[in-house]
Amino acid sequence: MTSPLVLASSSPFRRRLMENAGLAFSTETARIDERQIEEGLASQNRGPESLASELACRKALEVSARRPDALVIGCDQTMAMGSQIFHKPTDLDAARRQLQALRGGTHRLYSGICVVRNGEVVWKFVGQAELTMRNFSDEFLDRYLTLVGAKALTSVGAYQLEAEGIQLFSSVVGDYFTIIGLPLMALLEQLRRMGEIDA
Repeated sequence: MTSPLVLASSSPFRRRLMENAGLAFSTETARIDERQIEEGLASQNRGPESLASELACRKALEVSARRPDALVIGCDQTMAMGSQIFHKPTDLDAARRQLQALRGGTHRLYSGICVVRNGEVVWKFVGQAELTMRNFSDEFLDRYLTLVGAKALTSVGAYQLEAEGIQLFSSVVGDYFTIIGLPLMALLEQLRRMGEIDA
């Protein structure tokens, strides 16, 4: 017998990916303070990959405590260029500074996913992608931010690759779903292995 699937996320992008894949699920937002958790892990020198995995699991575990009947899927995404870890910008000025810092360089996205049942982690995975931004002008950046507005504040990179953000890039290496924030192929394979969806 299969368990109800719950996506522990309010992300419309992740929800759309799972809907498009034909999965039947509900959503429930995890009640955690991501920045507080990150600060608590800072002393452990956690890298962005480990951080994405930890946050994904914390989200799934929190929702699982309220939904022990369900198979809960938690996701989180981190981004780094070199040793610098980036977060969602708080306003358009922060988005502009972040995109200027990324311009002309290569950064990595890490998309963590964690599946929890009855408060126990049953599977976790981190997908990676490598993205190179072109050396665009400040004028282009201003036009881009005017065009996308507050959407720049909804993702860790201040861009949506599936929309206007694609114009910021010269090269993308990695799984599309990982870049959007949910390693869907790996999740579907795991759900098949667990007998939760048709094999």
